[in-house]
Order: sequence, then structure tokens, then C-alpha cells
Amino acid sequence: MNTKLMKRLQRSLLSALVFAAIVITSSPAAVSQIGRSQASSSTSYIAQKRPTQSVTLAVESVGMTVADMDRAVAFYSQVLAFQKVSDVEVLGSAYEQLQGLFGIRLRVVKMQLGDELIELTEYLTPKGRPIPIDSRSNDHWFQHIAIVVSDMDKAYQHLRKFKVQHTSTAPQRIPDSNKVAAGIRAFYFKGPDGHNLEIIYFPPGKGDPKWQKATSSLFLGIDHTAIVVSNTAASLRFYRDLLGLELAGESFNSGIEQAYLNNVQGAHLRISGLRAMAGPGIEFLEYLEPKDGRSLPVDAKSNDLLHWQTTLVIDNLSALVQRLQLNQSTLISPDVITLPGQTLGFRKGLLIRDPDGHALRLVEK
Repeated sequence: MNTKLMKRLQRSLLSALVFAAIVITSSPAAVSQIGRSQASSSTSYIAQKRPTQSVTLAVESVGMTVADMDRAVAFYSQVLAFQKVSDVEVLGSAYEQLQGLFGIRLRVVKMQLGDELIELTEYLTPKGRPIPIDSRSNDHWFQHIAIVVSDMDKAYQHLRKFKVQHTSTAPQRIPDSNKVAAGIRAFYFKGPDGHNLEIIYFPPGKGDPKWQKATSSLFLGIDHTAIVVSNTAASLRFYRDLLGLELAGESFNSGIEQAYLNNVQGAHLRISGLRAMAGPGIEFLEYLEPKDGRSLPVDAKSNDLLHWQTTLVIDNLSALVQRLQLNQSTLISPDVITLPGQTLGFRKGLLIRDPDGHALRLVEK
């Protein structure tokens, strides 16, 4: 394991312990996006054993397919203060097998905010389809990243200056009646290609302690990526039991603030927060009501703009693939692919889908 990753794991261990300690006694709303106005709420902390093989070491980055890289880079740098850290083009049979598409040429840009990374991919060839214009927050292909801000009012006004497309009607605040999560604020909006994004504000005493450090920055980093799931139990079997992430807490959320945040009337969600040893969290959003969210199109491909891919660093990728195959998991790549170099930051990788079709890129350093 390289020194850089080891330091990241050590830094994240303390945060993970704090995260778990808070969840034991309170709603995950205190530490993440998942707390909203709650007509009813329950929380549990479950001590989990990691698999004896193939542990997820880190959530390294969250990626999305974009239509125009220059436009996307301008948006994430100028609007959200991300900084470009790499910009490469790749092509060849190894990358075709990795992404499950023939004849591809990719431009891949990594951008950093705080300690976290996003990875933007433009398919120079072949081009894919846009995100359906009628997409809603409860469709099963929904995914977003939650960007922590130091001041919600300033951040919202900043976004208004750039005329971002709203999803939420306005920033939503958890009321004081919810003592654990009171004061947490959030707002959903869209990027230039229609990808869902969130800004979130944690008041003093809430969230990961690193979000409370004194700073002059408005945008701080990525707290988590959230995905809509159709069945929490099935998703836990995949992410917890197969991939080795730990379930930190759960809640059942409803109320007018939740509905306006997601812009889904009558929204009632079961929300589960999971963590690896390093990196942002992964949250499940299961809509108990309404239940009319649509499944990922069966012909969805990695060059479609609704494609996100979350990169997980695995300690024993070959062993994990055997377990995935035994569990009849959906593989986009035919097997573990060895790349010709470290252009993308890893040598071996595999692209798979979770039970609802969300893509995960599993890599071994």
C-alpha cells in the first residue's frame, strides 16, 4: 500500500470513529445529508464484520460522464471551486473492455475540492445519450454528490449568480424541533449536463469535525455521494456483505422540508449511511413513498450522461471478483482489466453495477 493512501486511511480512521460514535446515540442527520424534517425517525448502529477477503479500502472518487469537457471543467472550477489535478486522453482495447464499449476515446479530468476528488469523463467517441429531461429525484438512476459549504446563504446566492438549475425550491433547514440535526441546511441543483448536485451546511457540533475548521473558503469538500435504491436490504447485501463497507446508521425521513428538498411530493425515505475506511460516504435513499421511481434503462451504457461511476480501492480485487461472480453480480467489464500504464491512476480495474444499476469502478493500486 503506498504512503499517500496509508496517510489517508490514518486520517480517516479518526473521522470514522467519531462518525460511528455520533450515530450510536443520534440520527445520521448529525453527520450527513440524511437528516431532514422527520415526521418519524429511528436510528440503529450495527457492528458489522468486514469480509475476510476483499475489503474496500477507500472511496477514492465519484465520476460522471459529461458532454463537453471544457464546459464541465469551467463549471466545477468557476462555480464550485474545484481545482483540476489531471487531464488525460486514453484509447485502446483495454479501456474498451474496462468501460464495456467498443471504439472509445476518452478525455478524463480529475478535479479536487478539499480532500475529495471527482472524475469527469467525456467520450470523444462514441457519444452517448443525454439525461432524460423528466428525471426525478426518486428515479433509481439518481445519484448526487453533497458538497459541504461554510455558509449556505452565501453559497446559494453564489449559485444564483451563475443561474444554476434548481431541483429544490430553495435551501431547506432542519427545524429546531429536531434537536440532533437542527440547523443543517441543504439544497439540490443541477450541473450543466443535468447531473444532480447538493450543497450542505453543517452548523457547529454537526457532521464530520473537519467541516468545522476555521476557513475562508466557501466550498469545502464532498461529504458523500447518495444513490436511490429500490430495496435497502438488497443494497446492503451488495455494499456491506460483498464490498465490505460499514453501515453507520439509518433513519426514516419525511416532512415538508424533505419533499421540497427532493422536489418529490409526499417523499418518505429510508436512508442508510455507509462508510469505507477513507473517502466520502455512500448513502442509500429508498423511497417508501412515492414508489413510482423508474428503473435504470436496460440499454444504459457508460457513455450516457446519466452514467456515474464511484471508484472504490480494493485490497484484493481478484478475490472480490470471484465472490461477485458467485453472487451473480452484473459486470460491465468482462473481468479484471490490466491497463497499459497508470494513466488513470491505477493498473487493474473492473466496472460493475449494483442491484439498481449504479456503476462502481473497483481498482487495485
